[in-house]
Amino acid sequence: MKNLVKMGALLVFAVVGGGCAMVNGGNGSVTGFLYSGYKMGGNVGPGQGTKTGQACASSILGIIGTGDASLSAAKAAGGITQVAHVDHDNFGILGLYASTCTVVVGQ
Repeated sequence: MKNLVKMGALLVFAVVGGGCAMVNGGNGSVTGFLYSGYKMGGNVGPGQGTKTGQACASSILGIIGTGDASLSAAKAAGGITQVAHVDHDNFGILGLYASTCTVVVGQ
């Protein structure tokens, strides 16, 4: 009986709390109730793709959000001055945790 109550409470929490921490990056978004994990293409520039830089931001329960997923942070992380293309890597699970990373390729 205790296990049934625990499972019921977990289900209620998942339904009520689902979607609190959501991922969104790139030119669109995909939402999965239990799990989201996808890459999304972004802008294309004139540079060559010899270096890669990544910058990320995350959210916990949709209450706490931290990080810098900006293009300038990703360029700085990779030592990139001329951008070839920008992609986004997104992850979310049960509305509890979500992250988005901007990935810059260039020279």
